[in-house]
Amino acid sequence: METLLFLFPQFNYMAPKEEAYFKMFAVQDSQSSAMKDNSSRQKDKERKSRLSLFLTKSGSHENVSPHKKTDTTTSNISPEAALQWSDSFEELLNNTDGVETFAQFLRTEFSEENIEFWLACEEYKTIDSETKLLSKAKYIYAVYIESEAPKEVNIDYNTKMAIQKNMEHPTRSCFEAAQMKVYSLMKKDSYPRFLHSDIYLRITRRKGPGSTMFRRRSRSCVFNERGEAKTEPSAW
Repeated sequence: METLLFLFPQFNYMAPKEEAYFKMFAVQDSQSSAMKDNSSRQKDKERKSRLSLFLTKSGSHENVSPHKKTDTTTSNISPEAALQWSDSFEELLNNTDGVETFAQFLRTEFSEENIEFWLACEEYKTIDSETKLLSKAKYIYAVYIESEAPKEVNIDYNTKMAIQKNMEHPTRSCFEAAQMKVYSLMKKDSYPRFLHSDIYLRITRRKGPGSTMFRRRSRSCVFNERGEAKTEPSAW
């Protein structure tokens, strides 16, 4: 009995230490789980950042001048990288710097709503949550589709009405027809002018000393060592 009385206080004395020991590991496990969750959310944000980059930068038509130079980010773009954008419109859209430079050009023509709408549709198709999908669909419709929208894109009446009917139960493909029409408009109309624009040519002319002569063919133009574009009649 005396032995039990001697051991019993000993166990009571150790119990708080053991509890503290296991609590410490519980806190560490909780912190580790939180770090994993944060890492997952960060990766998801990075995945979507390319698509939503210009939705946060673009703003409206206010205070935009066709003669204003918007050379704010092009200084870090190499001429060699920029020349690849002339290979195709798809090549341009697959490059983050290319999309941003193209958006700068569209602002000078007061038509940046086209690239913003296209990017918004690309982001829309990546949304998994039905609630967020509905909210984003209503936003795209209010900003780009409905009549007198602040950034209304140029689409035909039938396409617009089809989108309107889908707004009660929007699907991931409800903007697809409109997106393709805007894509086609940019590719056939804006993209060729972009390749001859001051914004684009300022980048391709940025050559270092001792550069050699070269000739680069694209579907639309040929560039010399100064990055000057010359249209080839056979290319169109």
